[in-house]
Amino acid sequence: MPARPQEPRPARRRLFASLGPGSRRNLLDTLRDEKVGGVLLLVATVLALLWANSPWADTYQVLRETAVGPAALHLDLTVAQWATDGLLAIFFFVVGLELKREIVVGELRKPSTAIVPAVAAVGGMLVPALVYVAVNVLGDGALEGWAVPTATDIAFVVAILAVAGKHLPLALRAFLLTLAVVDDLLAIIIIAVFYTDQLALGWLGAALLGVAAFGAAVRRRGWIGSPVVLLPLAIATWAFMHASGVHATIAGVLLALTVPAIGRTPAEPSLAEQFEHRWRPLSASIAVPVFALCAAGVALSPAAISGALVDPVAQGVALGLVIGKPIGILAATWLVARFTRASLAPSVGWSDITAVGLVAGIGFTVSLLIGELAFGEGAAHTEHLTVAILCGSATAAVIGGIALAVRDRHHVRRDLLVAEPADPGTPTG
Repeated sequence: MPARPQEPRPARRRLFASLGPGSRRNLLDTLRDEKVGGVLLLVATVLALLWANSPWADTYQVLRETAVGPAALHLDLTVAQWATDGLLAIFFFVVGLELKREIVVGELRKPSTAIVPAVAAVGGMLVPALVYVAVNVLGDGALEGWAVPTATDIAFVVAILAVAGKHLPLALRAFLLTLAVVDDLLAIIIIAVFYTDQLALGWLGAALLGVAAFGAAVRRRGWIGSPVVLLPLAIATWAFMHASGVHATIAGVLLALTVPAIGRTPAEPSLAEQFEHRWRPLSASIAVPVFALCAAGVALSPAAISGALVDPVAQGVALGLVIGKPIGILAATWLVARFTRASLAPSVGWSDITAVGLVAGIGFTVSLLIGELAFGEGAAHTEHLTVAILCGSATAAVIGGIALAVRDRHHVRRDLLVAEPADPGTPTG
């Protein structure tokens, strides 16, 4: 009896193997525009720390607490509140545009490519939160800050990638950036769901109507789709969202998600791409650094540092960022590979995933925001949180940067060996 011909086995799926054109364009856009933003964010943080610990520290507090804005509209906010609620709305608008492009033309478009960074982002948020909860349950601390160590700061991540990861496989770098975008999305959901105290349904309805009007106008040509109409609509929507009790930055995300991410012709860039190019410099060079200047100025007195060392809230945040993040990302990626029977691409090793997880522990901007929302501005826990976020993020940046640099050199050596021509005198057979 003749043997039945064996059916060819389906090719095994590779993780981090290749990028589509949309993902490649998104990645290059992010890498190009965020480098300077990361440097400015670092400069603003150092300036805030120096100012808050200088003989002029009182002027720093006076500036933060100065009220600006019309009281009749309930917008007489302090400078610190304007930085948190106002300027960060621009940052979240850019994040929303990036998310929309990823969903429509990027890595999140197909489940097969979205599953890895999405699951890794969930693991990278779940494990730090569990670490925080465990530390605070054992130490009789406060559970309100469970979400603080779950965030990843994409500006710092891109800056470190630009310095230490120039020769990493492109798909691995895209994995880290897509993970950070999904991380931001989950952080937005956390802020909207868990850090909304009182909800005014009338104002929330007005904000949603504003989002719908913006979405309709942005698709129209002519003056209706021009900044003359769109900008007032966006500002009004932000004000309505602020009045509703939902954090005002959510308005930035919702507005961005209405912007089309596919061009009217194949050769024309999409409106989401145009808006991102237009607004990213403002976000990276002004909005986020000014927020850092207002939020990172903690007095590093011996009492503040010793208080942070013994505060379970600060301990949970620091351990969540430095240890919880890489464990969560590595474990989640391994689970995807294990249960989907996928394998890493030949150019990517588990040491690369570990290095990516370490860098993702930089949770600066959104962590500071969630910390303020969790405990309130000026609270003792907030001060200790700020110390923990600064120390944890700095530790993750140093350790992760070194790990990425080591892997970068490994990939350079591998590429040189692959490119090196064979010696003509060497016999082959």
